[in-house]
Amino acid sequence: MLFARKIKTLPPVEAWDAYHRNDLVLVDVRARPEWRSGVVTGALRIPLHELSRRIGELPREGTVAFLCRSGHRSLLAARQARRHGIDVASIKGGMLAWNDAGLPTSTPTRRDKQAV
Repeated sequence: MLFARKIKTLPPVEAWDAYHRNDLVLVDVRARPEWRSGVVTGALRIPLHELSRRIGELPREGTVAFLCRSGHRSLLAARQARRHGIDVASIKGGMLAWNDAGLPTSTPTRRDKQAV
């Protein structure tokens, strides 16, 4: 695959707007301990190392945008999901860029089943 298609990247503000229009699903692929620093409310949380066995949890319709700390793992996740026929994107700069843009996050609570 010498000329593989590039993964579409979205700036955080564009991703946030699309997320609120229900034009994409956000998936946070950071490790569970990283969630303590803040998560996007309503985003699916599937650590990258669990994605292969949980790929069936991703919607087959619409775009799935992956988010990590800096943007590297989200690209890996997007490549993996694309191999399963999912329309994917990666959030450029990850949560670092998300926070720099001043976009909202929340802290997961102990009641949150996806929380640490």
